[in-house]
Amino acid sequence: MSAVSEQLPDGRYGRSRSADERADRTLKTVGAVLGVLLVVLIGWFGYHYVFGTKISAEVITFKASDEAVKVHLEVRKDADAKGYCTIRSLSADGAEVGRADFRFDQRDSRIDKVVTLRTTSRGTSAELLGCHAG
Repeated sequence: MSAVSEQLPDGRYGRSRSADERADRTLKTVGAVLGVLLVVLIGWFGYHYVFGTKISAEVITFKASDEAVKVHLEVRKDADAKGYCTIRSLSADGAEVGRADFRFDQRDSRIDKVVTLRTTSRGTSAELLGCHAG
């Protein structure tokens, strides 16, 4: 009598159980690393969104003429922050007649400044669109 081999022919019935276990471990490791990187990335963006440099401003008064609008702006920011604020002016019919960015690079944390926004026709308002660091 001859002895019967219990091993299956190579390549005939797919991969062995040990190869599948190695592939599973590798996939779990890669998934864990990618998951940790995603959590770190979300945390980094969240931190900068909440605690990042902030610049805020408020229009105190404005005075319109035929060619410009003088805007008294109060800006609050971190002392070392630099940035700009965007202001626009609208005419009586609601059309935009002027828009400009004004930079604030001073080292003060509170700045009161009168800026002049040139307009294409008489502006009837001064609207602060927003302030951005940078």
